[in-house]
Amino acid sequence: MRRKCMEVRIEGLTGYSEGLSLQKRALERVESSEVDGVLIVLEHRPVFTTGRSGGMENLLVDGDELTRLGIELHRADRGGNITYHGPGQLVAYPVFNLEKWRKDLPWYVSSLEEVVIQVLSDYGIEAVRKPKYRGVWVGERKIAAVGIAVKRWITTHGLSFNIEVDKSHFELINPCGLKGLAISSLNNFVSPVNFSEVVDKMEEKFSLVFDTKFIKIPRGWLDGDIYA
Repeated sequence: MRRKCMEVRIEGLTGYSEGLSLQKRALERVESSEVDGVLIVLEHRPVFTTGRSGGMENLLVDGDELTRLGIELHRADRGGNITYHGPGQLVAYPVFNLEKWRKDLPWYVSSLEEVVIQVLSDYGIEAVRKPKYRGVWVGERKIAAVGIAVKRWITTHGLSFNIEVDKSHFELINPCGLKGLAISSLNNFVSPVNFSEVVDKMEEKFSLVFDTKFIKIPRGWLDGDIYA
């Protein structure tokens, strides 16, 4: 099936609220059938987000400490528990109409994980899924998280992949609601890390895994400043 899909790469650091706004604008494009999917790729400013499974009970510091550290706190409408986003972490928000692929949520989540697994394989790193938990793991350490929302078969939110992230921020939470969860990052295995190269590889793997060519387009398309 031929699909019309766009990819928007956001430069610099993006606030979490701005990321939600970008997804909302992408959702409007997909709901109107202007396109079948939009892939947004960005890095967030430091933020903890909780999901529909909760998360405040797994935040280990108070609001004053978050303010001191410059870390925001937001509640998200995705699945899952608390997680961290920040500089050095690659975040992908696929806003896809799954009716154009497969109306199958386990397949979709597995496909997001597969994107990261294939990127890591390119660096000679063996990564796996775990039967009881979502995300991607290298040994017993989690290197990528998946949390999605789906309405009328259109997806929002997505995945986060640790490239050269400040792992100390994960020590302020029980990541994904799991006490003692060990976190990994690509720079634990590859040094130095070329962040832009990893972004290119992730975009390539999205195309392969989802059997779709993504047309790269400036952010202005989402903002309504330019037209595809």
